[in-house]
Formats: sequence, C-alpha cells, structure tokens
Amino acid sequence: MRARIFSFGLIACFSFNPAFAALPAEIDGVALPSLAPMLERTQPAVVNVSSRTRIQVQNSFYGDPFFDRFFGGMGGQPQERVESSLGSGVIVDAVKGLVLTNNHVIQNADEVSVTLTDGRVMKAELVGTDPDTDVALIKIKPDRLTALTLANSDALRVGDFVVAVGNPFGIGQSATSGIVSALGRSGLRGLGYQNFIQTDASINPGNSGGALVNLRGELVGINTAIFSPSGGNVGIGFAIPANLARNVMNQLQAFGEVQRGSLGVQTQDLTEALARALKLSPTGTAGAGGAVVTQVVPDMPAAKAGVLQGDVITAIAGKRVLDAQSLANAEGLLPLASAQSLSVIRDGKPLQLKFTLMAINTQSVDGAKIDARLAGTKLADLSSSAKLRAGGAGGVLISEVAPGTLAAQYGLQKNDLIAGVSRYQINNLAELTQLLKASRGQVTLTIYRNRRSYVLTL
Repeated sequence: MRARIFSFGLIACFSFNPAFAALPAEIDGVALPSLAPMLERTQPAVVNVSSRTRIQVQNSFYGDPFFDRFFGGMGGQPQERVESSLGSGVIVDAVKGLVLTNNHVIQNADEVSVTLTDGRVMKAELVGTDPDTDVALIKIKPDRLTALTLANSDALRVGDFVVAVGNPFGIGQSATSGIVSALGRSGLRGLGYQNFIQTDASINPGNSGGALVNLRGELVGINTAIFSPSGGNVGIGFAIPANLARNVMNQLQAFGEVQRGSLGVQTQDLTEALARALKLSPTGTAGAGGAVVTQVVPDMPAAKAGVLQGDVITAIAGKRVLDAQSLANAEGLLPLASAQSLSVIRDGKPLQLKFTLMAINTQSVDGAKIDARLAGTKLADLSSSAKLRAGGAGGVLISEVAPGTLAAQYGLQKNDLIAGVSRYQINNLAELTQLLKASRGQVTLTIYRNRRSYVLTL
C-alpha cells in the first residue's frame, strides 16, 4: 500500500510541474515521433464486443420433500441465470460488416452486440466460430464502418514494434505498445491449435479479440491470451497471427465452420533414448527434435505417402517439427486438398515425401434417437484418424447442439467429446446407447472440451 501511495504522489507531483506540462512539437526542426496519426486511423476499426448467455440452472430446492409436498414440486423447476462477457473485436471488412473476435468472447451467447468508437451500438449476427483456434466471425450492419487491412503475419520478425488496441477490463478503448517477443509459440494449456505471436505489449482481460497492429496500422494478430500468475499483465501476451485468422475467416464465410484433415498417424516425442534405439545421430535429428511415428492408419494420407512406423517426422510443409504437439498443430492448420511436403528420417537417412491432406468425414445421428435428454444434438463416432488426433482417445463427438434445446440447457456444446458415461469409458455410439438405456434417473457424462475434461449431469 505504501508503494501505491508513493507512486500516486509522484504522478501528482509531475502533473503540477510546468516542466512536464507538455512536450514540444519538434526539436531542432525535427518532429517528435508519435503513434497518434496511426492510431487515429486504426482505432475506429476496433470495437467492444459484449455477449449475454442465458443458462438454465437447477433450483437449489430440487428434490426437497417439503417443497415437493407443499409447492407441488416447484422446487424442481429450472431457473435462468444470465451471464455476460466483455471483449474486443476488429472490423476486417467494412462493406460486409465482418468483425473478427475470439471464440471465448462470444461462445454459446444468445445475444451479441458491438459498440463502435463513435458510440453506436449494433446487434451482431454470428457467422461462425472455430474453438480450436479461438477465432470467431460476427457480422454487423455495414453502416459507416472502418476496417483494418490484414498484413502478412509470416513477414513478422522478433523485435518488430507492435501496438495492442482493445478494451481492457471494460474501462474503454486503450492502446499499448511493445515488440514481437517470439513467434510460433505453442504448448499453452487449455488452447487448441497454437501458433501464437508473443508480445510484451500489455494485454489484459477485455483485450481478447482486439487488434495487434504494426506501425503502419495493419492487423498482424488478434489478441487472445496472457500468461500471468496473478491474472494481470506481466509482459507475456499472445495473439493469433493474421494469416491464420484470415484462413479461418475465409472458411467460416464459405462453410460456416473450419474443415480440417488428418495425416493419419499417431506420434510421440523424439527423446534421446528413442534416438539411440533408432540409431540416429546424437548431434543430428535428436538434437533438432522431431516426432516418432508409432502408428499409421491405412488408406490415410501418411500411408499413401509411404510413411512407416518408426519414421521420424522432422518437417511438414517446410516447417520444422519439434515434437508430437507441434506436428498436431501444423496438421490442424494446413489447408485441405493441397499438395504438401513431409520430411522424415528412416534408418538414419533423410527422405522427402508428398501428401495431400484429407478431410475427416463422419456420419452423424440425431441424439434424440439415443436418449431424450440428448435431443437437439447431432452425434458421430470418431473416425480412426480423429482418434489418433485426440491422442488415441475414443468417444462420441457432438457435431451440433441446437440453441434452446434440452441438451443446450444441460450445458452440452458443439465439438464436445463424450468420453464416458457414469464410471464407464465409451468408444463409440453403440456403447453410449447401451449405457444410457441401462441408466436409471440421473447420469453423468465425462466431456472433453478444448483439451480439458468436465463432468455434466443429465
């Protein structure tokens, strides 16, 4: 507390000192550098995004004999709770009214609104979301809008100056500056496919979905997450690269979702012990990283390309593979139906292979046909390739959840993976159907969502 009071005293002292009242416009005829002209152009394209979600919750008196007897079971009726979320967004198409933001800002929202810098509030329409990259695309009325140009984020270098613009803590639009601290960051817990820009420009709660721009005012990233032991900014922020956001945006416009494919391999990290077992050079592949192929799915791209069990994948599409996680990231971010290269080490010798990524296709069924409590869902068995992408885990994928249905009220979401019923693990629709039919009364589902596990009660 003393430190805070002391800091405030310094600020107050400086604010009344004429020497610090203003800086000259120029020194020796040279204008002082300022970000103001760039920000004046870019800030109108950064908006505040607010969402409201109505959640059905069970009455706390559910099952209470007193309320059941005297109030005719009123204690069992669900109640509604409204949750609000605040974040930021970036207008990327003024003609169509397209706004990029984070999926976690508007996820499962019943209402989304956008506030422009001129004070106008507009109702937003959802175009599509991609939880795996945490990108969402919404649409507003294209009325006197300003949009940002998306830069080529692959041209970024560590040390480039960047500015983060958003609405931290809901206090209003703010701008902070810094540099690109690192590129290609991954390994953050709770997030999907990762290829983040790391920056020390201050990013705080509420900045999510806001803009990371270069000094020309071009969008180089969408601010997404921070690393912080306290919840506040400590100089480690992460943004989704503009090129990745552009790819997701184009797919959301075209299909309403992101279509991904799979190589059809299961891998593990290349360790020193595995390198010795595979007779790899201790100063070569082992030191550079890689992913060891432990299983190859027949008739999938890797098998067709000639990948064998025991191969070490060192690069995909020209990018280094450091470990199994980086391979999964690259695989999930590659476009479908385009020829790509794969670098492998086999018997100590380098090989170059070619493959074309295939879409993961699954047939879905109506959840109501399996259990009335799953009404409003579409369910599908995981394909063999999808199981490998999930680390070998089986289960049933929820490919669709209709808003306002019983399943949505229970908290089920699109892309959830049902991995268990009560205490039993499931691998497919048949096992899910069998266990739900045998259940009496309440039943618990083990759900995997964004690489985290949850337990929901039906």
